[in-house]
Amino acid sequence: MLKCRLAVIRRVSFLVLTILVLSTSQGGCESRNKPEVNSSLPSFADIAAKVKPAVVNISTTSTVKVPANPLEQFLGPNDDSPLGEFFRRNFGENGDREMKQQSLGSGSIINKDGLILTTNHVVDNAEEIKVKLSDGREFKAKVIGRDAKTDLALIKIASPFENLPVISLGDSDKMRVGDWVIAVGNPFGLEETVTHGIISGTARVIGSGPYDNFLQTDAPINPGNSGGPLVNLTGEIIGINTIIVSGGQGLGFAVPSTLASSVVDQLKEKGRVIRGWVGVSIQNVSPSIAKAFGLKESKGALVADVIAGSPADRAGLKSGDIITSFDGKEIKTANDLSRIVAGTPVGKEIRGSAIRNGKETEFRLKVEELTEERTTPKASSPLQGFGMKLEDMTPKLKELLKTPEKTGVVVVDVEQGSIAEDAGIKPGDVVREVNRKPVKNLAEYQAEVDKIKKGEPVLLLLKRGKQTFYISIDRS
Repeated sequence: MLKCRLAVIRRVSFLVLTILVLSTSQGGCESRNKPEVNSSLPSFADIAAKVKPAVVNISTTSTVKVPANPLEQFLGPNDDSPLGEFFRRNFGENGDREMKQQSLGSGSIINKDGLILTTNHVVDNAEEIKVKLSDGREFKAKVIGRDAKTDLALIKIASPFENLPVISLGDSDKMRVGDWVIAVGNPFGLEETVTHGIISGTARVIGSGPYDNFLQTDAPINPGNSGGPLVNLTGEIIGINTIIVSGGQGLGFAVPSTLASSVVDQLKEKGRVIRGWVGVSIQNVSPSIAKAFGLKESKGALVADVIAGSPADRAGLKSGDIITSFDGKEIKTANDLSRIVAGTPVGKEIRGSAIRNGKETEFRLKVEELTEERTTPKASSPLQGFGMKLEDMTPKLKELLKTPEKTGVVVVDVEQGSIAEDAGIKPGDVVREVNRKPVKNLAEYQAEVDKIKKGEPVLLLLKRGKQTFYISIDRS
């Protein structure tokens, strides 16, 4: 009996061992057949070593005016009370006094002649600029040119110098969301700091200027990084760090190198940037405006106003046209058109296309130079909602508003708590059109509004000061 039991135990043990061997063998085959996954992150050490020598520390000194008596803002300039006398006796007379202010930033040496690319706000109003290299050498520098609209500046260090390390500008258009980047700079004065992250977004419009087209990154950027480079994995500059979102984590923005390259060329040659101008006030096409215009898609740049005598006026463009292409480039937003026009060489003849009354039309014009006098205010964003008190334009209202408009309907009051107030409609706005129909008085305005069925959008063309813009209101 005992022998029989031992035999059974041996057989069971053999079967269990066989199953374990087969399982291990099959698992081993599966492991061998699975592709290997490389979970290690890339090392940035070689790139950092290549880039850091060409990244400089920029320190500036400027003069600012501050109140001589710090309590002046609370007491007022002519406070004769006993308290005012006490503070004047102990803290000095009211008025301004000058004091020196210092600031820090970063920059990149971009050629052997000592040219350094940085941001405009780093050197703006600077009376003295000092540049410190990673090897300890220090130089004085002067501004070659600045461009406030893109927040870029070009400075040059004073010779003699030799063996300057250089970093080149790359092609930011090749960067994709998710690509690795490193930021190099001097945050809080900590020289040669390197941080890493990815491209979080491209072509970002954040409202900082008319030519917004930022690269967004989550690479940590702090005060002092401004002007420093955002670098790709081949060690080329693909962005110039410029904006930090206060209170946000992983939200930094850089000027793309493709834009910076064109600005640098002009700053180096002329000391300023020359931009194109055609003379239109434009806005985005919102879904509600697209519906009002009978469009299937909400894209293009809607012309709100055309400046008399401008290239656009001579080309026959009109308010209500929706520009869809310019010089062979597709226009999806108003910002697209602003950037493309600005970058078009002055004097160039271009072709474009626009949608007018639902049909495509072509135009030709010659781009002229943008000057301060020609700066066109951006049209306001579309608004929604009613709640307005309206009156016919009168000579008295015309004089009060200081407007050239002789006819139209004037918004004289906006009800408190109404949809119109929440939307931002303001007293003084002049209604020029309702659903593309000119209105000269309140009767014509009301007649056009009454034609619109419930639920259909109401498209208004408004004049506010020098601005002309469309809004689309869903009538409930």
